[in-house]
Amino acid sequence: MIFIMHTNRLLHYKWDTHLLHSLLSSLQHKPMALLNDLINLNLTDSTNKIIAEYIWIGGSGMDLRSKARTLPGPVSDPKKLPKWNYDGSSTGQAPGEDSEVILYPQAIFKDPFRGGNNILVICDAYTPAGEPIPTNKRHAAAKIFSHPEVEKEVPWYGIEQEYTLLQKDINWPLGWPQGGFPGPQGPYYCGIGADKAFGRDIVDAHYKACLYAGINISGINGEVMPGQWEFQVGPSVGISAGDEIWAARYILERITEIAGVVVSFDPKPIPGDWNGAGAHTNYSTKSMREEGGYEIIKKAIEKLGLRHSEHIAAYGEGNERRLTGRHETANINTFKWGVANRGASIRVGRDTEKEGKGYFEDRRPASNMDPYVVTSMIAETTILL
Repeated sequence: MIFIMHTNRLLHYKWDTHLLHSLLSSLQHKPMALLNDLINLNLTDSTNKIIAEYIWIGGSGMDLRSKARTLPGPVSDPKKLPKWNYDGSSTGQAPGEDSEVILYPQAIFKDPFRGGNNILVICDAYTPAGEPIPTNKRHAAAKIFSHPEVEKEVPWYGIEQEYTLLQKDINWPLGWPQGGFPGPQGPYYCGIGADKAFGRDIVDAHYKACLYAGINISGINGEVMPGQWEFQVGPSVGISAGDEIWAARYILERITEIAGVVVSFDPKPIPGDWNGAGAHTNYSTKSMREEGGYEIIKKAIEKLGLRHSEHIAAYGEGNERRLTGRHETANINTFKWGVANRGASIRVGRDTEKEGKGYFEDRRPASNMDPYVVTSMIAETTILL
């Protein structure tokens, strides 16, 4: 029974109890949508349309930009994606009176944020006349990687991307006391525990998101400075190494955005007796991976030594603050290599020396290096010169 007060009289209604229970049940099973419910909507339940997030590199060379568009259905080949444009005057890449910059889709990854058939699209940028803009480093790299001599050598890369997580409002490493310092380096590298590992939830989220996206991420670890971490991408062949690093950087920035943390790729985020951040680049060619490859490796290292200054100039901004000869680096003005020597410019692993073939590690690139520049330059120096 239900009693309702109306115009100062008590009205008495009999109600079908079965109908009442049905009404209450339907209300329980149709709650109001929350923001998180809407973010996680699975579009494949209601439409064939997908969302493509077009990603490009802005005018500073490190500022990733992106915007989304709707496409009529799933796409797996970047050549089938439409070109797009953006306002280059707002990214420092074009004048206001002629600001249109054209995006050319180059690589596709699954979108871990939207899920379903939605995609992330790595693009490079051109003028309306089809000329690569000055900040488009991918175009020149693609020319080197498409050279017949380079293609024949099938260059493999494994890039160790270091980065530092910062507290958003004070620009100070995650886990560090505000305005102060943690204990000296030592317990943090690959460390565990609330007083040693800061930001592991972000790091693990990034790891899984990259695997979901189809990036060939091969591992993660905590680094020597507290609040600093590393992920590794590879082995990747040729131009794909650069595409995958940029996609992984984009995903990391999106995850830290959600977490309210800032990611820094500065090669020396904290001055003083703290390790810097690099992007050690492991490299091999087909000839290096075959019998007798160690001799090819030594010749390649010799070539790198002859162009040391050119490589250093292209290996990242602020690298002179990191390459001091301390904290597992060689001095920026010195080129040297050695077996298992982390204080060298080029390190050769014990296994490579023992087996007489394999790969080597260029330890000079800074964490903020452009992977298109570094990978193509190594290939050019060791194969084409």
